[in-house]
Amino acid sequence: MFRIVAARPQDSVTVLDLVKQLAEYERLSHLVVASEDDVRRELFGPRAVVECVLGWEGEGEGARPVGFALYFHNFSTFLSRRGLYLEDLFVIPAARGKGYGKALIRHVAQVAVQRECGRFEWSVLDWNQSAIDFYAALGASILPDWRICRVTGEALARLGAPVPTGPRD
Repeated sequence: MFRIVAARPQDSVTVLDLVKQLAEYERLSHLVVASEDDVRRELFGPRAVVECVLGWEGEGEGARPVGFALYFHNFSTFLSRRGLYLEDLFVIPAARGKGYGKALIRHVAQVAVQRECGRFEWSVLDWNQSAIDFYAALGASILPDWRICRVTGEALARLGAPVPTGPRD
């Protein structure tokens, strides 16, 4: 038995644990600095704009979380419509091959359709060929000519620092 349910505030530790497992799989554990409080605030706080669903395997007391999908709205100026961006999709290795990943991504696609989004998109690491093949089999287009740009930490602080105003030379 597999069911998909919206994450609740009391699931924050579960979501964080799955994020850490995803980071380990992607060889990016060193980048995880999130805490349970961070997850709770960002997913369930008054300014939350991110949504998460958990995939549970089993029934009753024996049910265990085996995957998650975390997503949020973005916007396409070309379509002049909002879209849905899948930040993370993960199924623990022991639960793979059972259709859970497909069920999770279809669930999020259904959310996009219900909300009349113009598109549903996500990123995939270039070395993760099994994920690339999985997404392509679902009908996704892998865009070879786009690159992700990212500014974090001190570089973000510098870029976002107030610009002094006043006379210019």
